[in-house]
Amino acid sequence: MTGFAKIFAAAALTMGVTTGAALAGDSDACKTVKFSDVGWTDITSTTAIASRIMTGLGYTPTTTVLSVPVTYASMKSKDIDVFLGNWEPSMENDRKAYIADKSVVEVAANLPEGAKYTLAVPQYTYDKGLKDFGDITKFKDSLQGKIYGIEPGNDGNRLVQSLIDGKKDNLGDFQLVESSEQGMLAQVQGAVARNEDIVFLGWAPHPMNVNFKIQYLTGGDDTFGPNFGAAKVYTNERASFATDCPNAGKFVANLKFTVDLENQVMQMITGDGMDGPAAAEKYLKANPGVLDAWLDGVTTFDGQPGLPAVKKSLGL
Repeated sequence: MTGFAKIFAAAALTMGVTTGAALAGDSDACKTVKFSDVGWTDITSTTAIASRIMTGLGYTPTTTVLSVPVTYASMKSKDIDVFLGNWEPSMENDRKAYIADKSVVEVAANLPEGAKYTLAVPQYTYDKGLKDFGDITKFKDSLQGKIYGIEPGNDGNRLVQSLIDGKKDNLGDFQLVESSEQGMLAQVQGAVARNEDIVFLGWAPHPMNVNFKIQYLTGGDDTFGPNFGAAKVYTNERASFATDCPNAGKFVANLKFTVDLENQVMQMITGDGMDGPAAAEKYLKANPGVLDAWLDGVTTFDGQPGLPAVKKSLGL
């Protein structure tokens, strides 16, 4: 290195003169950030929001729809980088081994309050007296011996199946009906239209709480957790993601949502028929203030200020 080059390099370090390398927010290997979506509308919503912002930052995020068990196995194999849908405590057994062997890292709660997850019934069924897990067996005939769950491999389904297998609350003769979130909600919609009794997995945030008059059952504390399965939703990521991609990791760690935010985006998807990316963009354009905290300390992929870049990409 010549004397002039040495002087210039030293000046760059001391005076903040930047070179291309100094500007880079993340390495080229981090440009594609791989998310898992387990097919629930709330996770579709939050993943779409995160992906749209990352696109504005110059990344090329991808989303793959996977079951919960495959999501965790894929983070361990580094085929998935980020999962925004770790509901706790119901998913503790799904993640436990991966957290223990440190192949998956818990980042932070992205929905720290307001979530719940347990069995629910229509209001008219509740009014008939089905108010507790212990009441379900009393309504076996009108329920046709069925409890409706969502996709196979889901943690909620597993908890219901554990009740059946353990004959808890005299549910040994009941059948868990597995399909998908939308399949289950179609069953609820049909039952409500016919004024028929039905027991199903319910949770908040979700538009089902607005679209149907429902009540959550007591008596499930030992299975789903206290206070109607009160939950927090955590961000999980593959081991070393934040070290390998510190700028993307900073953004992911910044993400915090609210029940109201998620309800709005989910309603656009389930009520207005929008896909996740379109709903996310519409929400962000209408609520740009959420970007301030999420992009605090975050740059674009190539090291430029993140907030103005994302706003520009949204036409704001």
